[in-house]
Amino acid sequence: MSLYRSAVWFAKGLREYTKSGYESAAKDFVPDDLEVQVPGRAFLVTGGNSGIGKATATEIAKRGGTVHLVCRDQERAEGAKAEIIRESGNQNIFLHIVDLSDPKKIWKFAEDFKQEHKLNVLITVSSGGMLVQKLNINDLQSERTAFDGTMVYAQNKRQQVVLTEHWARAHPTIHFSSMHPGWVDTPGVQRSMPGFYSRLKDRLRSAAQGADTVLWLALTPAATAQRSGCFFQDRKPVPTHLPLARTSSSLAEEEKLMEILEELAHRFK
Repeated sequence: MSLYRSAVWFAKGLREYTKSGYESAAKDFVPDDLEVQVPGRAFLVTGGNSGIGKATATEIAKRGGTVHLVCRDQERAEGAKAEIIRESGNQNIFLHIVDLSDPKKIWKFAEDFKQEHKLNVLITVSSGGMLVQKLNINDLQSERTAFDGTMVYAQNKRQQVVLTEHWARAHPTIHFSSMHPGWVDTPGVQRSMPGFYSRLKDRLRSAAQGADTVLWLALTPAATAQRSGCFFQDRKPVPTHLPLARTSSSLAEEEKLMEILEELAHRFK
């Protein structure tokens, strides 16, 4: 990450990604947008046993939606399911234990799921951390450089956003979005970024605040009025690149990414 890119991103984060940034943005929210009920609609939430995922799953359940939680740890997932049912009174909460680091297991899960369930909304959360990275199609698995967990995470989130834009173009009948929840006080942040958490913990958003735009995109008709493929922050589409940061990708690079992923998908069938 360049010094310039780092400085611009951090300054932007202090202004927009914190709890006060959410409170400022929320002044422009339409209060009735999330006053909806969604019985009969099915939602799949990855990482739904804690943090933003759990907050999202709980709020969907309160509105009558059928929720599928995709988690890695059986015990933690069972505990989260029980809490969501208790808080929402909704029994239509289903667990799926999947190791998302194993492409073959993901493929098998997807194939089994579509045979047994219907799905209206798949929830994948990105991050403003991707703003510090340019798409690197030459090292998608981060195998050619010294491992830096924060930068690998940012690169992965950049890939998510690029893929979302591609899918929006390729599948015009499906509405795609990616979003940034802001800097949120979650167990993941506490574990993986202890220095960042220690310095900013009093300024971080709650899990509910981080989940707000996820819910807005998943539930409200107002979201589908936006162009498919956008990147959202606090219920508004925002740029996917920092000013003068040189993180934009060429069409050729994005097409190469899709070729690589299609080859991998064929391999794991």
